Amino acid sequence: MKKLASMLAVAALFALSACDKQVQNGHAQKTAVTEDDVLTARSPYAIVIHGGAGTIRRKDLTPQQDSAYRAALNAALDIGEEILRNGGSALDAVEQTIHYLEDSPLFNAGRGAVFTNAGTNELDASIMDGRTRNAGAVGGVTIVKHPISAARAVMEQSPHVFLVGKGAEDFALSIGLDTVDPAYFFTQRRWESLQRAKAREAQTGQYLVDPNPDYKFGTVGCVALDKDGNIAAGTSTGGMTNKRWGRIGDSPIIGAGTFADNNTCGVSCTGHGEFFIRWVVAYDVAARMEYLGESLEEATQHVIREKLKAVGGIGGLIALDRAGNISMEFNTEGMYRGYARPGERYVGIYKD
Repeated sequence: MKKLASMLAVAALFALSACDKQVQNGHAQKTAVTEDDVLTARSPYAIVIHGGAGTIRRKDLTPQQDSAYRAALNAALDIGEEILRNGGSALDAVEQTIHYLEDSPLFNAGRGAVFTNAGTNELDASIMDGRTRNAGAVGGVTIVKHPISAARAVMEQSPHVFLVGKGAEDFALSIGLDTVDPAYFFTQRRWESLQRAKAREAQTGQYLVDPNPDYKFGTVGCVALDKDGNIAAGTSTGGMTNKRWGRIGDSPIIGAGTFADNNTCGVSCTGHGEFFIRWVVAYDVAARMEYLGESLEEATQHVIREKLKAVGGIGGLIALDRAGNISMEFNTEGMYRGYARPGERYVGIYKD
């Protein structure tokens, strides 16, 4: 009887550990105990999104702006969650969720993209399939309505991973993707941001990117886990206001801004891209899990709060692992973010 009681106690401990949830500062985490626990405790599906990180403080948004962002994040989650709930793939959930975010002028991607120094909109995106580790990306496109779809097409309909500029646009045209006149991406507030940046540049005599005091690293991203245990991740962005010389950040770079592997996790990043590239942030999370045995929470906290911050890199990421555990980690004042699992929904903006 004592042996049976002991076995039941251990089993109960495993069950409690596997199902325990913590939501703190926007982090939702479940801790799996063993390989078997990972499989049996796996959520039927999970989805997590972001809309950029930066100096986003409660005092800086009006109640109307706060409500608009929360409504947009919830609408995006609705799209992805419906696909996953109905048995759709993680790739479809990621693509369609990001479609919505690219169509919203609230976010720096697609329709809401910022302007380059030349007064144009140059868009980047990437997507990765955690089942096969296939990936696709585009950079510097100006006529593709949904860059995330172009990235997926590169992955599935070309022998390549990364296409840029006119070549990427020619490819998109050749397979019939939706294209638009570049004027489609014009929004007044992004245009005014460019004018402020240029004025500051003229005043200081220095090349500056987005000197707005309410600075936000505008990017959108989504990571999803489907019923088959497959993970997919995607990221889309307009880059930095006033960028020059065909600058491309981390968003379309596999391993820097986006990464997915069914054995570990999926990650989408937002932040100062040069740092995320140099420190290979998205892959670093997965590597720490694989080689050090860290949990998703441990890995994301170390990379964002310690490693990246120590070298002056600012921003954040969203991630989920193969059990459906979720992390939304950032070292800035805020990050537009949210997640959904069966019976759960969270949307946040500020650090608190």
